[in-house]
Amino acid sequence: MRQPSVIARRVAAASVTLVVAAGAAACGPKDNDAKGAGGDSKPQKGGTLTVLNANPQEDFDPARLYTSGGGNVPSLVFRTLTTRNRESGAAGAKVVPDLATDTGRPSENATVWTYTLKKGLKYEDGTPITSADIKYGIERSFAAELSGGAPYLRDWLIGGADYQGPYKDKKGLASIETPDDLTIVFHLNKPEGEFPYLATQTQFTPVPKAKDNGTKYEEHPISSGPYKVVKNENDGERLTLERNTYWSAATDAERKAYPDKIDVRSGLDSSVINQRLSASQGADADAVTTDTNLGPAELAKVTGDKALAARVGTGHFGYTNYIAFNPKVKPFDDPKVRQAIAYAVDRSSVINAAGGSSLAEAATTYLPNQKSFGYTPYDHFPAGASGNPAKAKELLKEAGHPNGITVTLTHSNDKDFETSPEIATALQDALKKAGITVKLQGLEINDYKDEIHSVKSEPGFFLAHWGADWPSGGPFLAPIFDGRQIVKDGANFNTGFLDDKSVNGEIDAINKLTNLDEAAERWGALDKKIGEQALTVPLFHPVYKRLYGSAVKNIVISDWTGVLDISQVAVK
Repeated sequence: MRQPSVIARRVAAASVTLVVAAGAAACGPKDNDAKGAGGDSKPQKGGTLTVLNANPQEDFDPARLYTSGGGNVPSLVFRTLTTRNRESGAAGAKVVPDLATDTGRPSENATVWTYTLKKGLKYEDGTPITSADIKYGIERSFAAELSGGAPYLRDWLIGGADYQGPYKDKKGLASIETPDDLTIVFHLNKPEGEFPYLATQTQFTPVPKAKDNGTKYEEHPISSGPYKVVKNENDGERLTLERNTYWSAATDAERKAYPDKIDVRSGLDSSVINQRLSASQGADADAVTTDTNLGPAELAKVTGDKALAARVGTGHFGYTNYIAFNPKVKPFDDPKVRQAIAYAVDRSSVINAAGGSSLAEAATTYLPNQKSFGYTPYDHFPAGASGNPAKAKELLKEAGHPNGITVTLTHSNDKDFETSPEIATALQDALKKAGITVKLQGLEINDYKDEIHSVKSEPGFFLAHWGADWPSGGPFLAPIFDGRQIVKDGANFNTGFLDDKSVNGEIDAINKLTNLDEAAERWGALDKKIGEQALTVPLFHPVYKRLYGSAVKNIVISDWTGVLDISQVAVK
């Protein structure tokens, strides 16, 4: 996800809503087989599934959503050319066909991608879904008034950078061709072997032009999925979904669509959500959450109750929390100083500050520890579990600082257990043992984001995090380490200002690969190479622990989202 702070939102909606604000070797629910959790009986159709969330499902328009793999609640209404495989664990990190018959047919150099739609696809009103509808759905996502979705189409499609959307340019994008009702062809300005991943984003949802009413479309988007919107109150705070009778399971192998009705209630306090799920009284027995984790204190209570512990879904989303350096700011221009800090880090104390080992796993690699990302184990500056202050002091002495250094660590004041004061204080205490005096600079979240993502104001030493738009090394490494993505007059994420021709060239070479397993190996090797420069110090990967109601069945948690997939659950 392009903006880590937006990730939480993506995961919440997906979730990256992927985050927004906030979802590895993922596993199913604790102490349960993922498919069988929630009861021994076979899942049946019927009933009402209640979703208890903190964040409202705002901008419920496929053009405006920024989700990972099509989202969680959104993917009940919006189908796309491809989607995530709805399986638990690593199998769920694969991309599979959705509206299309396959994951796409690339040209030899992966600059042209062709898709064929399945036959018999229909909207909620019974009209057929055509390739022209998908083209139009993509084009409207370029309109300024419908901004907010993933930026890749603007970057990848020929002519995308200058296109203003169909309301201003009725000719549309020539780089998207629809030679017949079942065929759609995309022409890209550079090779992109991971286009099938991008095609899971909601911008690839078909939208009938005749039903498009601009910014009001989100109030009643025309469903292509198993459920349709019958009520949208207070900008997504209360959503009511009922069956789309024209949806056919024969054309959709991924969504089970067991419940007859989905009742999404948002704007709730996280403690209230967990209390209601824990008690599971009345309708709450048939309830889940797609955006609220168990906190450290709540988890301690749950762990002591076997019945509750059996109703905790555990998952991992491709996400890394880390220290970032600006090598243009002294003393961080010296690699030995950056290495010294890497050696001095006490990851055990950091993990404790993040909520404990049940909610965070130590990281020494920038890429998450999942196969789909190309995870390649390395630890260039081994600090052990509790830091290596002696080695850190040795490096500082070699760098000309025999008496240590004093530095400022910038962090957010947000209580997110990621870039917050708890993590900063843990680092401050650990680095002190190595002769590194750390002054803390806490900023309110908006000021923090503005400062760390501006080339002009980026501090030398700060906390950061990054999450995946899809489970691959590409959207993880390229935004952070591709020198051509350094943004001087906007939000910049290449915080180390790395502009290495060999790194840029390898990114281009990997992007040409359509064999995603081969690409993953190359991403892992590139991560290891970049890690030698100590431009970041990986700290930990979060673990997601979420309760679900006592009557909920068929729990599926994949490595793609790290959270329960409501397209699979049953309440009967």
